[in-house]
Amino acid sequence: MSQAIPRVLSIAGSDSGGGAGMQADLKAFARSGVYGLSAITAVTAQNSSGVQAIHALPPRIVGAQIDAVLQDIGADAVKIGMLVNAAIVRAVARSLRAWLTPGTPVVLDPLLAATTGARLLSASGLHALLHELLPLTTVLTPNVGEARALLAHAGEPERADGTDDVLARGLLALGLSSVVLKGGHRAHGGDLYCDAEQLVELGGERYASEATHGSGCTHSALLAAELARGHTPLEAARTAAIGAAEAVRDGLAELGHGAGPVDVLGLARRQTPS
Repeated sequence: MSQAIPRVLSIAGSDSGGGAGMQADLKAFARSGVYGLSAITAVTAQNSSGVQAIHALPPRIVGAQIDAVLQDIGADAVKIGMLVNAAIVRAVARSLRAWLTPGTPVVLDPLLAATTGARLLSASGLHALLHELLPLTTVLTPNVGEARALLAHAGEPERADGTDDVLARGLLALGLSSVVLKGGHRAHGGDLYCDAEQLVELGGERYASEATHGSGCTHSALLAAELARGHTPLEAARTAAIGAAEAVRDGLAELGHGAGPVDVLGLARRQTPS
C-alpha cells in the first residue's frame, strides 16, 4: 500500500501577479511533494511594483472554504497568511477549532503589511489574531518588524524594543511553542529559531537578489509542508530556510518592473536554450 500524500491547507490572499500569497504557497507545496488545499481570504490586484487594490472576502465564505476541505479531505498541517480584518480572523479560528484534528501543526505568518507599504491586517485584526489564533499556532514566523508590532500590541513595549533573541523569547512568552524570526530584516541575516528549550541561529546562505517577492510566504509554506511530512519544528525550520534562500537565489528578476518573484520551482533552470 502506498503511503498517503501529506495534505497542507493554505489560508491566504490571492496575488494576481503570482509571486506571493496563495500562488506562492501552492508552488512551495508542490516543490515539497505535499498536496495543497486552499482557502482564499482576499483577492488582491498586485504586481511586482506593489498592491493596487484589496477585496476581502466575506468571513462566511472564508470559513466555508475551510469547512469544506477539512471535513472531507483533512489536513496534516495548516499555513495561515493574509487575514485582512478581525472578522476573517475569527472565522478562520472558528473553523479550525471545529474541524482540525488535535495536534495538527499550524504555521502562522503574521502578514501586517506588504513590503511596498500596503496594510494587510487592520489594528482590530491584529488584536483578534493575538487572542484567537496564537493559541492555535504551532510555529509563528514573523520578520523583525512584525515581531516588534506583535509584542507592542500585546503590551510588551520593552521586549518590542529588544534584540532579536529578546523578540523571539518575548513572542514565545505569549503562549507559543516555537517561533522562527525570519532573517530577511535581521542585521546578521539567517533565521532565528526559538522554543522552550533552545535558541538556534539557523545561518545559511544569504543571496543578493532583485527578485524577493513572495520570499516570506514561500518560507512559511515550506515550513508547513515539512511539518506535514512529520519533521520537528526545528528540522522544518532548517529546511524552510534553505528552500526559501534558494528560491531567492533563483528569483525571476526579469518578470515585471519591480521586485521580481522568487522561483521555488527552479523554472529558469528548466528552460531549453533556443
